[in-house]
Amino acid sequence: METTCLAPEPNTRKPDTILPPLACDAHCHVFGPVDRFPYAEKRSYTPPEATVEDFRRLQSVLGTERAVIVQATCHGTDNSAMLDAIATSEGRYRGIAMVDESFTEKDYEKLHDGGVRGARFSFARHLSGPPDFGPISRIADIIAGFGWHVVLYLEAEDVVANADALRRLPLPIVIDHMARVRPEEGVQQEAFQLLLGFLEDEKFWLKISGAERLSNMNPTYDDVVPFAQALIEAAPDRIIWGTDWPHPNMVKTMPNDGDLVDLLARYAVNADMLKRIVVDNPARLYGFDD
Repeated sequence: METTCLAPEPNTRKPDTILPPLACDAHCHVFGPVDRFPYAEKRSYTPPEATVEDFRRLQSVLGTERAVIVQATCHGTDNSAMLDAIATSEGRYRGIAMVDESFTEKDYEKLHDGGVRGARFSFARHLSGPPDFGPISRIADIIAGFGWHVVLYLEAEDVVANADALRRLPLPIVIDHMARVRPEEGVQQEAFQLLLGFLEDEKFWLKISGAERLSNMNPTYDDVVPFAQALIEAAPDRIIWGTDWPHPNMVKTMPNDGDLVDLLARYAVNADMLKRIVVDNPARLYGFDD
């Protein structure tokens, strides 16, 4: 059933944390404008417009200079809005596309030339069913030739159920939003221990984003901090972060993105680690310095 989303918090607080030059918001979205980029007919939610111009205003407040625009399900596999945002960024944005098995080699070439560096598969239970790794494996064989990676939005229980399938995928894997682990179950829960185990393999990356979705302690998000810190300790060179602006399908209180930047500073133990997470790691994964 289609639902209408809340708009993001309009009064973004300037964070106390000063991000380093070339800081990257490695998980954000753009929606519309719908007169140019209509939403998919078969969608599970309808968000308010959140255009690239709106996003740039957010960046000016937060202090990010680079971004990875992640295609969201409301636009389906029509990646036009995301490609348009990248094209107007003067090389400061990259993209993650949504694709399916109808895409041809030429389709992938067009996406790659447009700044796309990965394909996303969303298996959030509130939007779709459990993961089907058959299409992912077949598409992975194609996109590996472009040097792309796979981005997976999974629930904690699906990490447990599909751990072997995840390990078998033949290219780098980025897991969104800490796999939606449940803070109340602690860092010893099976799903989180699997994430830490995955990070022993250099093909796995984790996004320490989504605290506003996971936490039972809004707006401080204190219960999420130990999880992010443990992931950073496990693989400091394969952790990235993003705001998830404009926070589609939030059922809890809409976050202030200034608070999320300051939360990131609580995750990182020092300025060098903060720079790794928001500058060095995304630059390496997305080829910003190529």
